[in-house]
Amino acid sequence: MLRSTPVSDDRTTTDFDLLGHPEDLVQLLTPTGERVADPAYDEWVSDVSDEQLASLYEDMVVARRLDTEATALQRQGQLGLWPPLLGQEAAQIGSARVLRSDDFVFSSYRENGVAYVRGADLTDMVRVWRGVGHSGWNPYEIGMATPAVIIGAQTLHATGYAIGCKHDGVDSVAITYFGDGATSQGDVNEAMVFAASFKAPVVFFCQNNQWAISEPVGLQAARPIADRAPGFGIPSMRVDGNDVLAVMAVTRVALDRARRGEGPTFIEAVTYRMGPHTTSDDPSRYVDPEVEAAWAAKDPIIRLQRLLESNGLFTDELQASVTAKADAVAREMRDGCHSLDAPEALTVFDHVYTTPHSGLERQKSQYAAYLAGFEGSAS
Repeated sequence: MLRSTPVSDDRTTTDFDLLGHPEDLVQLLTPTGERVADPAYDEWVSDVSDEQLASLYEDMVVARRLDTEATALQRQGQLGLWPPLLGQEAAQIGSARVLRSDDFVFSSYRENGVAYVRGADLTDMVRVWRGVGHSGWNPYEIGMATPAVIIGAQTLHATGYAIGCKHDGVDSVAITYFGDGATSQGDVNEAMVFAASFKAPVVFFCQNNQWAISEPVGLQAARPIADRAPGFGIPSMRVDGNDVLAVMAVTRVALDRARRGEGPTFIEAVTYRMGPHTTSDDPSRYVDPEVEAAWAAKDPIIRLQRLLESNGLFTDELQASVTAKADAVAREMRDGCHSLDAPEALTVFDHVYTTPHSGLERQKSQYAAYLAGFEGSAS
């Protein structure tokens, strides 16, 4: 049932995921909004009601609106930087919505849709990017660590946490999000070694958005990224990352394996980054417009909207309600951003250690003397 590896005579055996599917992606909802039957995965989303479909649609619209609002704030000089998630809403919302409150998330800097689902305060989501704090939310209040900027580092944190869950005898699961580029980092591979060795209850969730900044995934992966995990002894699945239902299904499969003590699972959600790597990037210098247009036709939000329309669920009332919610959260984020004042300079040393530290106090004293040197310089 695991994904297979190349055979010795340079031929390649059929590529299989956990449930025996061929190498094409797990997909339950086509780009045109058609619900396709899949005996292996349908049962994992059989409880999704019409109301929940509408809720998933709202989540994705809100996540996109938050993203565009934060991008606008950066362009207006209110934020120093922002990492857009445009195009990846289904991968983030679909996976986050099936987590339990006692599961723990370890993300990169792009999973703001996941943070929204976990209940992060909207002001906390922009605190770091405005440069007024070491981090944003309290990890223990929402079950999600603050974003890791060091590429791939969070996979080690997730694996360690998962091993702790196993030792504690609980069935909580750690899930870690990262991009295709991170899979070339040592941290990710080392995390998989430990996770496999200790059968850690951790889900490795790779959002393959086709770009590691300006480098296309084809330059670093000759085979599907999900093929790497079986080499570590970790089963893997590839899913249409723009299909929110399919993402929910495969994530539930992985979570179920972990809770039953069967160890880690690797998910490759194949999606596309429709915007820049961060707001300091210019993707027009390296993205083929035709490829971008082809992926735009697979938009995750439009896809679900078409399903709702075909089922008679996309009403004027739903559209108005979702628009109002998106407007409200965007307004809350903007107001919260504007309310964040620059902290006193010396507070940069606060909360670095839980107990007093002589080296830190020395640095603080030296920095205070440095700042004092500017007093009266204007005159």
